[in-house]
Amino acid sequence: MTPPILYSFRRCPYAMRARMALWVAGITVELREVKLAAKPPALLAASPKGTVPVLVLADGQVIDQSLDIMRWALVHHDPEGWLAGEDAGLIAANDGPFKRHLDRAKYPGRYGEDDGIDHRSAALAFLAPLEARLGEAPYLGGEARGFTDIALFPFIRQFAAIDPPWFAAQPLAPIQGWLERLLETPLFASVMPKFAPWQKSDAPVMLGP
Repeated sequence: MTPPILYSFRRCPYAMRARMALWVAGITVELREVKLAAKPPALLAASPKGTVPVLVLADGQVIDQSLDIMRWALVHHDPEGWLAGEDAGLIAANDGPFKRHLDRAKYPGRYGEDDGIDHRSAALAFLAPLEARLGEAPYLGGEARGFTDIALFPFIRQFAAIDPPWFAAQPLAPIQGWLERLLETPLFASVMPKFAPWQKSDAPVMLGP
């Protein structure tokens, strides 16, 4: 059986959550690491928007939204019951306003701003409902990790990494513990190996359990 092809970028939070869902679902993919400054023509032919992740199935079908890739994988096999824990509201807030402030806090110069302090504060405010939930249970959906945890985790990880000492000093013990638990999982380690950017002449690189 021909495996799907996944165009990915190791540090992209959207690609990260897609890789994690594919791994949990037991789906092995041909991984094509993309250098975003030099996107391969094959990626652009599959998805002209030119962002990652992009999943190309054996029949030629293209799935180029990370949440859709997650759902596609888990519909095939969902051993941890992730789909039952999808919180559309939290995910929409993460992918919308939180991501907007995250980008501007991390890269203020790209947006014509002197610093990202105001955006960092705005992004921090988004964490309040997550903190409340995680004060009652170890994961956003309860006792076990689920779809919403994995959908949000790469973005919270990126936010924490802007200024690690500052993030560690915030009164966010439940969220900090949640983040640490997910960072220490074999699942996260499994989807984060480093690969050179894909070239058409390369032998296939497979990623999967």
